[in-house]
Amino acid sequence: MRLLLVEDHNRFAESIKVGLENQAFAVDMVDSGAGADAAVASVQYDAIILDLGLPDTDGLTLLKQWREQGNVVPVLILTARDGLDDRVKGLNTGADDYLLKPFEMEELVARIRALLRRPGGVLGLVMTAGNVSFDTTAREVRVNDQPISISRREMGVLEQLMRRYGRVVPKSVLEDKIYGFDEEVSSNSVEVHVSRLRKRLTKNGASVSVHTLRGVGYLLSEGSLNN
Repeated sequence: MRLLLVEDHNRFAESIKVGLENQAFAVDMVDSGAGADAAVASVQYDAIILDLGLPDTDGLTLLKQWREQGNVVPVLILTARDGLDDRVKGLNTGADDYLLKPFEMEELVARIRALLRRPGGVLGLVMTAGNVSFDTTAREVRVNDQPISISRREMGVLEQLMRRYGRVVPKSVLEDKIYGFDEEVSSNSVEVHVSRLRKRLTKNGASVSVHTLRGVGYLLSEGSLNN
């Protein structure tokens, strides 16, 4: 899942980014309204974390513009403004949730996951494919109901494949969902993660496998294809 963090205090933003990445999110970080607009125009985010006090605009003005443009991505506002009127104004403008600074990282992660579990969000409780299950809240993968060890990147690949079970997922979609703007991505990075995921599933007795369709993408399914 890919998030956009809009926050102009760089050290604070970096600590949030690291905390979210430790929870298997891919995070893009920008420090201005202009940067946020550019990011939203180029990437389909699963959720946005928006600070109100930006150097070039007010976060609520930015949010209002997105909603007027028909962008319904879940938005969680971060702010030090603790007045009731401020919170009401933010929610009425189109925010989905509101978190006051300072806060604990555990609460931010919980709120983001709660947003993504809402109807139309990207988080369900548990996805299944064959004898493989993926608890999207606990971030746990099981085969035959036994938990398996899996890296953050492999988990990101598996999540996207399970969301499109039985359908081809282009390589570009995997890159968009598991990497942020500032992460270096080599030409074969996705192939490496897919290969490791495929071996891990096979080793643990999964009834599904990841198939490579050259020049097209990847497919998670039962049965055999030419990889």
